[in-house]
Amino acid sequence: MSATKPVVVAVDGSESASSAVVWAARTAVALGRPLHIATVVHIPAFYYSEPYLAESFKDELRRTATARLDSAQILARQSIDDDLQIVTELLDGSVSDRLIELSKGAYVIALGPRGHGEFTGLVVGSATVSVVSHGESPVAVVRGRTLDGRPPTEGPVVVGVDGSESSIEAVEHAFEQASARGATLIAVNVWSDVSVQPSLGATPDDPLWSSIQTGEEVVLAEQLAGFTERYPDVIVERVVARDRPVRVLSEYAETAQLIVVGSRGRGGFAGMLLGSTSRALLHTADCPVLIVRHVNK
Repeated sequence: MSATKPVVVAVDGSESASSAVVWAARTAVALGRPLHIATVVHIPAFYYSEPYLAESFKDELRRTATARLDSAQILARQSIDDDLQIVTELLDGSVSDRLIELSKGAYVIALGPRGHGEFTGLVVGSATVSVVSHGESPVAVVRGRTLDGRPPTEGPVVVGVDGSESSIEAVEHAFEQASARGATLIAVNVWSDVSVQPSLGATPDDPLWSSIQTGEEVVLAEQLAGFTERYPDVIVERVVARDRPVRVLSEYAETAQLIVVGSRGRGGFAGMLLGSTSRALLHTADCPVLIVRHVNK
């Protein structure tokens, strides 16, 4: 992964976007990468029926957006103790489209779960879901518990492992994040999608149950192989369990500083851009969630 790719964060003036700025600044410093702060000015289509109103409204939005970028840059510098290269950018157009374009050159793009433009009842906004589903870089959705608006810096990095291609890429990012943060890495493989149903009389002592457990331990070991040698400083805890992946990962999120998952696991349909586990964690995790989507190049 190129060290020149920046950590990108999108801001819109919302409280969740401010938390994303703090997370992104800390992550950029930890990884030795520049920080790119972006905001998007979107003019609703109906304003273009009156050109003067459209230009006047656009000028006001751009002034507000410029002030927003200035505030985000100040917040980013206040969140870290080290020097950090920061670039700000004001973009015009569709929020989702502009952020997806930014993701093409990003190491990771950080977003709040829901911005000012979303309905109050939404837990995760449409722009966030769109970028997670279509972006070409990993996407960090900065949600969950905070201390004075700041995401957690204590606790392990947790990665979901299931043998899929996006899972392998998630493991790579998780090791890099854990190493940069000086955190323990907990690698979790939950195998309910290939489980033996208790209704059929299976128990942990059943030979078939035992063979599945052993097979999933092998899957976990294979996906960690190589990374443990590349990152000898990272302490790794391995967890293999029969349960619902969302439930197990959500429990770990209560004490983790970051959850890393692939966008679609082995149980997802080929046409799906976002799997059920990663989508559910966007709504339930009590810490930032880093979603790594496998992109064919």
